[in-house]
Amino acid sequence: MATKSSITDIDAQIEKLRERRRSMIAKSAERFARAAMKSKIAEMEIADEEVDHIFEELATRFRKEQKRGVAHAAASPRRQPRGGIGAAAEVSHDG
Repeated sequence: MATKSSITDIDAQIEKLRERRRSMIAKSAERFARAAMKSKIAEMEIADEEVDHIFEELATRFRKEQKRGVAHAAASPRRQPRGGIGAAAEVSHDG
């Protein structure tokens, strides 16, 4: 028979999940910050509303790809080795 969880056990589990959530949010924020620094977007003067709009467009694009079950994703990974064939060229955003 399963043992009934005590309130203390449940509270400990909740705190553990909260810490895990904080960690996941921090890792996600670091990931996006690295991408923004690497692409030099972080140095650009872009209004928060515009950044929000851009991320909404990105999310929509990737959700559509997931729904279609993109078969080519396995054949062409998104990340290329540094300097490898197909590596993205640096683009000036100085307008």
